[in-house]
Amino acid sequence: MTKKYLQIVDPIHDFITVYQQEVELIDSSVFQRLRRIRQLAGAHLVYPGAQHSRFEHSLGTMHIAGQAANVLRNKGYLDANDSENIRMAALLHDVGHGPFSHLFEEVLQKKKKNSHEDIGQRIILETEIGDIIKKSGFDKTFLAKLAFGNSKYQFMNEIISGGLSADMMDYLLRDGYFTGAEYAKVDFMRIIHSLDVHDKKLSLDKSALHSFESMMISRYQMFKAVYFHKTVRSAEVMLIQAMALADSELGLTTDDIEIYVQMTDELVISKLVSLEPKNTDLRRAKQLAIEYQERKLLKCVYEKIFTRPRMRKMNITSLQNEIAKMSKVDESEVFIDVSKTPSIPLAPSKKESQSIILTTKKGEGPKESYELPISEIPLVSAISGFMDILRVYTRKQFRKKVEMAAAVILGENNQ
Repeated sequence: MTKKYLQIVDPIHDFITVYQQEVELIDSSVFQRLRRIRQLAGAHLVYPGAQHSRFEHSLGTMHIAGQAANVLRNKGYLDANDSENIRMAALLHDVGHGPFSHLFEEVLQKKKKNSHEDIGQRIILETEIGDIIKKSGFDKTFLAKLAFGNSKYQFMNEIISGGLSADMMDYLLRDGYFTGAEYAKVDFMRIIHSLDVHDKKLSLDKSALHSFESMMISRYQMFKAVYFHKTVRSAEVMLIQAMALADSELGLTTDDIEIYVQMTDELVISKLVSLEPKNTDLRRAKQLAIEYQERKLLKCVYEKIFTRPRMRKMNITSLQNEIAKMSKVDESEVFIDVSKTPSIPLAPSKKESQSIILTTKKGEGPKESYELPISEIPLVSAISGFMDILRVYTRKQFRKKVEMAAAVILGENNQ
């Protein structure tokens, strides 16, 4: 008799149960590739323990999404088939990520206006992943929508992505654990067991509001301390620039899904450091990749954080040229990095979250639900809006010149 499930030991969730149809997806070459894509790209150069991958994060997201689905199933909102769909969609939510995760997406956005969600849908529909889904008796078209927040069932989308998502709960806990950062404490079990549904949207029991507040603050702190750390971004700026410069030569932003699913962190970095320097762009790409590998990172000489109002739109190329001209340094030695994120996670619709639905019950009466604006949650309101960070980087030998020019052009240094 074939065993119907496996237990995988995990440092965050202790044990993750994986069922037969999920095992077949996990064992596919397309999914196994996620083992070779780091969750936090260049963060390991600052936090040496941050070697974890998209693979284990995907398992963890499936685990939390499954727990959330069970809670809602017990409350009568889902059936067994819905729970299986939610688990499978959560497992596949990151399958479209390219090498170096979100860094590659920055190159994709510039070159093709594509996102990992767009590619993820294609992977589910056009590769062996879709064949496995179909063979297991599930609808690959529906799962491709649900995995990326596009299904017609809003509260099911919200289990996977958004302000109460399994994705965020797992990545905060996992990233905090592997970086050693103490900010990412999330009482996810309290949140999960307090989930409900109101007007086809995910809601939270009022008694768990403090856990939601704590999670939002943890996320904000992780962006400041880890994801947007100036040295982490220094390494990542080098990788982004190297991939962009070498794209024409290496075909990194290919539309060919079969080629795309072969690309991993190590494959791309090895291609970059092995480039034949036939022209200036390829020579610069190779140099940046080698210096990234050797941790000879760019230096941050200017930093400014914008919350409200947002950073005004600016022409990065013009700014780069202006700083280079004033500092009398070649423009290729001036790197401008603009990091942006909403302080509160976007809803699955990709719109900024303005409120949370709370559910409350008094005595024996029926449950009541109401929408609470984010502006009325003091701690969360204080960090709401966007975190935009403008930084200027250069090599060590040009540090003083570029620092002085950036301070004159952009205003006083806010580091």
